[in-house]
Amino acid sequence: MAAQPIYKIIFMNQGKVFEIYARHVSHGSLFGFVEVEKLVFGARSTVVIDPSEERIQSEFSGVTRTYLPMHSIIRIDEVEKQGVSKVSDVEGGNVTQFPMPVYAPPGGGDKGGAGQ
Repeated sequence: MAAQPIYKIIFMNQGKVFEIYARHVSHGSLFGFVEVEKLVFGARSTVVIDPSEERIQSEFSGVTRTYLPMHSIIRIDEVEKQGVSKVSDVEGGNVTQFPMPVYAPPGGGDKGGAGQ
């Protein structure tokens, strides 16, 4: 039997890019959100401690399940082995993408402006 898969989830939150690892990812029961469960962090067996991974561990301490808005997710990959979780700055200066709705407006949205 194959080992349980590990997923790498990259998403944006408050102007930072987060990279986390989890054992379970699904569409969840909340519309417009991705459910991430069983977060996986690196072992504390090394002497050198990565401050970025330490920050993520403290941010998600005690969290068993988190819901991420679909529009904040950059990428989800199924990977063979776990990497290092990290938080990094967004590259590209002071330009931020405007959040887009993940649903179509009622009535199909093909009518045009409010006057029609």
